[in-house]
Amino acid sequence: MKRWLIILIAVLFASGCNTEKSDEKSADTNEKEEKLKKVTLVLDWTPNTNHTGLYAAQNQGYFEEEGLEVDIIMPGETGADQLVASGKAEFGVSYQESITQARIQEVPIVSIAAVIQHNTSGFASPADKNIKTPKDFAGKSYGGWGSPVEESVIASLMKQENANPEDVSIINIGDTDFFTAVKRDVDFAWIYYGWTGVEAELRGEKINMIYLTDYSEKLDYYTPVLATNEAMINKNPDTVKAFVKAAAKGYQYAIENPEKAADILLAAAPDLDAELVKKSQEWLSPRYQDDATRWGEQKLEVWANYANWMYENGLLEEKLNAEEAFTNEFLPE
Repeated sequence: MKRWLIILIAVLFASGCNTEKSDEKSADTNEKEEKLKKVTLVLDWTPNTNHTGLYAAQNQGYFEEEGLEVDIIMPGETGADQLVASGKAEFGVSYQESITQARIQEVPIVSIAAVIQHNTSGFASPADKNIKTPKDFAGKSYGGWGSPVEESVIASLMKQENANPEDVSIINIGDTDFFTAVKRDVDFAWIYYGWTGVEAELRGEKINMIYLTDYSEKLDYYTPVLATNEAMINKNPDTVKAFVKAAAKGYQYAIENPEKAADILLAAAPDLDAELVKKSQEWLSPRYQDDATRWGEQKLEVWANYANWMYENGLLEEKLNAEEAFTNEFLPE
């Protein structure tokens, strides 16, 4: 009888210890969750391989390791820049083009990391349109989104080849996709090769690509970038540093593991075409850092060159103080 009593006491004691440990674990988990700082990250567009590093940082727990709980959201009718500048979101995906224009208007938005080191965009057209250089834009129709920058870039490239920009018909095609537009409405459009160009490859549709960087180093700007506002930098620098550190880890993961990174993006956005995501990721992963010493690095000359180009082409009312438009201070060493 005593033997059974001893066993019973031992079982009850062990059970009590396990309950206590379970309660302690639960308390630790709750405490950890409470300690995570909640921040919002606004994308510039629907999820794509420009964003893979951000989803990798979330999936691999890099944000959590840095004490952050990051809510990744779509921009909706209000763009990412507006939400970030107004403080309604802590971070966003932006572009050097838009930040340059915003800074001239004293909008307090700042680039904190370059997602891709070099501009991978350019003018694309079906091969049968026979548009191989900017002079071939003459007599053709361009489909864009209505920005003055488009007209200036087209004019700048054409003038290099002594062609007349007035010979181009510019049509606003809104959100119409490239493949539909060039078959129905226009001859060429501005695309990111890493997505639409790769999609053309998969479709078996031959296109001619005129990269901006082949015609002017001033057009080799950072697009896209990660951005925050001046208030975050001044009041919450530790949060900004934590976010950039985690994002850098996420993009490094995507650089080293393109296939796994593609799977992470697809898990977060299952409606995307899996074949396109995987092929795009394979193409883009080595271009995130490219020839920079570290992912995210930005150069003053790149910001100054593009701003000067915009000013020379009448897109800015005054010259940009480029040093205020970006910072490398939050990038990991």
